[in-house]
Amino acid sequence: MTEDLSPAERYQAFRLRAAEQATALGPFREMYDFGLDPYQIEACKALEAGKGVLVAAPTGSGKTIVGEFAVHLALEQGRKCFYTTPIKALSNQKFADLVRRYGSDKVGLLTGDNSVNADAPVVVMTTEVLRNMLYAGSQALNGLGYVVMDEVHYLSDRFRGAVWEEVIIHLPPSVTLVSLSATVSNAEEFGDWLDTVRGDTEVIVSEQRPVPLWQHVLAGRRMYDLFEEESDHGGRGTGRREVNPDLVRLARMENQRGYNPRERRRGKMVREADRERERRQRSRIWTPSRPEVIDRLDAEGLLPAITFIFSRAACEAAVQQCLHAGLRLNDDDKRRLVREIVEERTASIPPEDLHVLGYYEWLEGLERGIAAHHAGMLPRFKEIVEELFVRGLVKAVFATETLALGINMPARSVVLEKLVKWNGEQHADITPGEYTQLTGRAGRRGIDVEGHAVVLWQRGMDPGALAGLAGTRTYPLRSSFRPSYNMAVNLVQQFGRHRSRELLETSFAQFQADRSVVGISRQVQRNEEGLEGYREGMTCHLGDFEEYARLRRDLKDRETELAKQGASQRRAAAAASLEKLKPGDVIHVPTGKFAGLALVLDPGLPAGRTNGHGHRGMEYHDGPRPLVLTAERQVKRLASIDFPVPVEAVERMRVPKSFNPRSPQSRRDLASALRSKAGHTVPDRHRRGRAPAADDREIARLRSELRAHPCHGCDEREDHARWAERFHRLQRDTRQLERRIEGRTNTIARTFDRIVALLTELDYLRGSEVTEHGRRLARLYGELDLLASECLRAGVWEGLNPAELAACVSALVYEARQADDAVAPKLPSGPAKTALGEMVRIWGRLDALEEDFKINQAEGVGQREPDLGFAWAVYMWASGRPLDEVLREADMPAGDFVRWCKQVIDVLGQVAAAAPREDSSVARNARKAVDEVLRGVVAYSSLG
Repeated sequence: MTEDLSPAERYQAFRLRAAEQATALGPFREMYDFGLDPYQIEACKALEAGKGVLVAAPTGSGKTIVGEFAVHLALEQGRKCFYTTPIKALSNQKFADLVRRYGSDKVGLLTGDNSVNADAPVVVMTTEVLRNMLYAGSQALNGLGYVVMDEVHYLSDRFRGAVWEEVIIHLPPSVTLVSLSATVSNAEEFGDWLDTVRGDTEVIVSEQRPVPLWQHVLAGRRMYDLFEEESDHGGRGTGRREVNPDLVRLARMENQRGYNPRERRRGKMVREADRERERRQRSRIWTPSRPEVIDRLDAEGLLPAITFIFSRAACEAAVQQCLHAGLRLNDDDKRRLVREIVEERTASIPPEDLHVLGYYEWLEGLERGIAAHHAGMLPRFKEIVEELFVRGLVKAVFATETLALGINMPARSVVLEKLVKWNGEQHADITPGEYTQLTGRAGRRGIDVEGHAVVLWQRGMDPGALAGLAGTRTYPLRSSFRPSYNMAVNLVQQFGRHRSRELLETSFAQFQADRSVVGISRQVQRNEEGLEGYREGMTCHLGDFEEYARLRRDLKDRETELAKQGASQRRAAAAASLEKLKPGDVIHVPTGKFAGLALVLDPGLPAGRTNGHGHRGMEYHDGPRPLVLTAERQVKRLASIDFPVPVEAVERMRVPKSFNPRSPQSRRDLASALRSKAGHTVPDRHRRGRAPAADDREIARLRSELRAHPCHGCDEREDHARWAERFHRLQRDTRQLERRIEGRTNTIARTFDRIVALLTELDYLRGSEVTEHGRRLARLYGELDLLASECLRAGVWEGLNPAELAACVSALVYEARQADDAVAPKLPSGPAKTALGEMVRIWGRLDALEEDFKINQAEGVGQREPDLGFAWAVYMWASGRPLDEVLREADMPAGDFVRWCKQVIDVLGQVAAAAPREDSSVARNARKAVDEVLRGVVAYSSLG
């Protein structure tokens, strides 16, 4: 290459190389056997110049190189570098990478339950650990020069995102911040905020994938390109991306209506030949099975592949389907190597536990090169899958979307079965950002020339919509920052109340809110101009039409109010009728999904009320919620919405004491008896009485005033009324916009004020002084920080043994994946049950207090109700019961069980640190509980 240069150009290149060797970047580049990309060089130069950097680049593009350069600079300058990640698995991975490069003496690891060489100059940690160090004023912060925040786009996370902003705001000014993010569409806005709170920050955005991505759709036996050949495939060039016309034709053909005998063509029935041709065309369109997909990818040379399935059970089923289909992706040598690696990695797990964990079925899949990867798996098993996949010994992985979050498992191909996933509340289309994140795994840098994203054909698929997903780069970073109780006492303790309020106003959340106000203000100005025009349009020569329009609105509002009152009275009558129900009553559910005949199992009365028979129902805030068995054998807890009219018992039946709502046989037998007993009954029709509006004096008065008003006789009255209605709507919208402006200014600070007021009421704060109770709260991190503190304060956990304490602490961390209305969770008996009940009562008191202080859980602030669903499982485990018994009782995958146990351990450690020392058994038993939970499958689930 240099031979083509002139002597002057060669001399200039030599000068540039010599100048670079004099910098830290030159020796750093020589540590890698590949050249750095331009954006990496730009970011490294900015860092060496003393600037902070925000690097936004696609998954797999090597942005961590910039973080590693910060590590290099820190070691060269004799300073410290903290490398933070959002999840423990990533921390473990980065720890291993840095140890290989710099040696174990220079690199440490700190996660919630692990500490390795914590005093090293380079420490890898989860972001929460750094946040806690900042609030505690840890000595480890001395000499800190650089902080790398990997996956900083996590600050959008609804549950944990606030931690990233807390760290960014509270890091000492002398620390240089390196923020590494996925490609986001508002990187410049985020960079502007970093510039405001951290000083000079360079924003470097790269949208160029290191390995080009080709998009496909697999329908039947054919793999279609999503885009036409001459267009821009996955960002390779700059041409327009046109959807493949073959795919468009395929979708149109599938969407055409099938043969209808009533249709006629030219007066005759559709010819048999036409129908046969159509049938043959349709037979080419189907969704391939999972084994067929893997087989096809193998034949095309597109393995290894990750298939994203948005269900854990479906991931496991996919592996079994491939095994039953006889798929084998490894030869005998690789099978032997897989078995050796797996046996070595699982040597510490007792044989009886291996059987419980489904080890042998899992191993058979691994030997054939096929595996699942999801959060329900044992962490050790997941890590083995990751290692084998990276080494090319597992070639097909079926994974949930959690794998897309930073774990280093690049593949040649990524397969998406569907473009819809369950988001916790409903089935929703995946977003362009999620699509980009998932398909970003395709294409291994330095191995593959190109990556491939394959979407399976589904009935009703719109190729245009898929092309929009694949081509959109809209992934905005939105702050999820909200003050918490723990944050409030820590801030006041460190900075005082006034300074704390100012600090919160520097958050990215407030920065975004303030920027959005500018556009709203412009809209208000435009609306005010429009109001003037509307006012002219409704001017009437006979009188004040604005006054006349107000009378019309008042009349309409009064009629609406009376209609609502009637509906409210009907609901009250329905609720009163529900309170009279008793177990064994047969009713007709009037409406809703479970309308029809039903047998009352439990009236579901609100707490503290009985139905006169001494039965006390479960706690609900919206009236009775009866638990019923429907004639279709379903056990469901109904709500007031299912009873718009009063309900009465039409029959009575005895509910057997042996009835088990979880047993299909029990439900079938009792439902059969219900149909036999009351299947012939017909529900009464509820008749409505005379409308309240007919006799209302206010309505009569308004109608009289309307008729007497001068404008009532205007020939253009309805024309004026239309302008008046537009005026009213625009005026109402303008006032709402003005309230939004008012509400968005200082929103975070106002929430902080409400939290401080509540903490003052509970004697955690006195002005800018943090009380003894407040100092205890400062050591408790988590969603239910205030509840934990109140339990310690009230001595709720005094006298509990370690297993009982672990059961109580589990209620602070556990959240069921899906609510189970049918039965209450099983609880340990004795003191633990009493303590759990007291925790729920304390939460009820805090919930009422939050309502008084206008602290809204819907806005991400406040204490959710403790979930008792894990208490029995962790109690059994801490009591020394075997794994198979605990998992059977918990009805929970091993991975979930381990994860919840580790969270319990984390909070037990906080409780031990925060509990009062004198005359208290809580701290001592919390430490014992940690030892009793951290055993067996929980202890040997690797570092993380």
